[in-house]
Amino acid sequence: MCDCCIMRIIRVTVNFRSEKVDKIVVLGAFGGRFDHIMANVNTLFLAATLTDIPVYLVKGVSVACLLQQGKHVIETDTGLEGGWCGLIPVGGPCQNVTTTGLQYNLEHGHLEFGKLISTSNTYEEDTREVTVETDRPLLWTMAVKNLN
Repeated sequence: MCDCCIMRIIRVTVNFRSEKVDKIVVLGAFGGRFDHIMANVNTLFLAATLTDIPVYLVKGVSVACLLQQGKHVIETDTGLEGGWCGLIPVGGPCQNVTTTGLQYNLEHGHLEFGKLISTSNTYEEDTREVTVETDRPLLWTMAVKNLN
C-alpha cells in the first residue's frame, strides 16, 4: 500500500473520530520493495502529526509502530508474540533510551544509525511486558506468530 493511501485512511479515521477507533492497522505494509517499506515508515511520522491513534504496519510475521517521546508499555504475554523484537532510530538519533523486559536492555542508551541500533533482541524469560522510555520517536518492531 502506498504511503499516500495510508495517509488518506488516517485522515478519514481522524474525521470520524466520534467512532471508537483505538488503533489503525495497515496490512501488507512491508511489500516487496525497500523504497515502499521506507515510505510506509515515513508515514508513521506523518500520521503522528495528524492523530494520536497508534498506527501499526503489518506484513506476515512482522509488526512495526512508532513510539513517540515518553514511556511505553508493550504487553508480551498475549500468546501472539514471536521470538524477536527491535528498536530502530529511523527519525534521527535517540540520546536516552531505557528498556526493561528485554534480553538486552538499555539504560540511558544512545541509538543511532552508524552506531548502535537494537535489532535481533528478544524478551527476558517469563516477562509479561516490555517498557521503553525514549527521548525521541523510535520504531518498535516485533515478530508475531504465524497462525496459518
